[in-house]
Amino acid sequence: MNILIASTVIAVAGIAAAPAAQAGELWRATGFEQPESVLADAAHNRIVVSNIAGDPGAADGNGYLSLLSMDGKVIARHWVDGMDAPKGMAISGGRLYAADITKVRVVDLASGRLVETIDVPGSVFLNDMTQDSAGKVYVSDMLADTIYRIDGDKPELFVKDALLASPNGVFADGDRLIVASWGKGINKADFSTAEPGGLLSVDLVTKTITPLPGAQNFADLDGVIAIGGTIYATAYMTGTLYSYKPGGKPEAVVQFKPGSADIGTDGKATIYVPLMGEGEVAALGID
Repeated sequence: MNILIASTVIAVAGIAAAPAAQAGELWRATGFEQPESVLADAAHNRIVVSNIAGDPGAADGNGYLSLLSMDGKVIARHWVDGMDAPKGMAISGGRLYAADITKVRVVDLASGRLVETIDVPGSVFLNDMTQDSAGKVYVSDMLADTIYRIDGDKPELFVKDALLASPNGVFADGDRLIVASWGKGINKADFSTAEPGGLLSVDLVTKTITPLPGAQNFADLDGVIAIGGTIYATAYMTGTLYSYKPGGKPEAVVQFKPGSADIGTDGKATIYVPLMGEGEVAALGID
């Protein structure tokens, strides 16, 4: 998510007591300004970090992107400026897409230039992004129960349904989108919910929404990724990183302070966690 709410405690029921995977911290990079999302740029052997640097919903021009090496060294603190409150990101066709309130910013990866701004008509609070194997990009609208799809520079409504329950994290996994739901009955003032969220699947062809069994109503979820057959998701309010495998239940793997947001991965055995409240990015090695 995008607004740090201190001292928030959420009662979590049905969470397995023992973690399915062990995670050790590999490194931690500091000095960011509300880092909301972390994305591995494999083609250039680096990591991109989005910095909100202010009000997550304000078009204030303060937002920017940073670059890290794969071992956590700062390459460029201000790599791309000229954004408002960038959050989730995706890479397609040599371009990086960043969700920025009601717009999507497009950056040429080779030059680091901001080359385009895509308006998303009707959007309210764009959040996380992902790309499928065909190069199409998806972006969640957390406050509108909506996911948009962008083909090149053309946005379209992909799915809008109350079942999405404030969709935050999105991750393309084969023929489906994995969605991390923040929860139902969201209060826009403090982002509390009447009912906590869970994990969903959206078929890329039929757009059918399917709740993942055993992973419902357990936390206000933020970022989500999949490594192999395991899904990892963060709960922003509590700072918990969960793992989930089909047929099981969400299991707490690592506990951070509140503020863990849109996670990224190298696709192998490393998870990158932005810690908004601390201005840090942590890299975890998953066993």
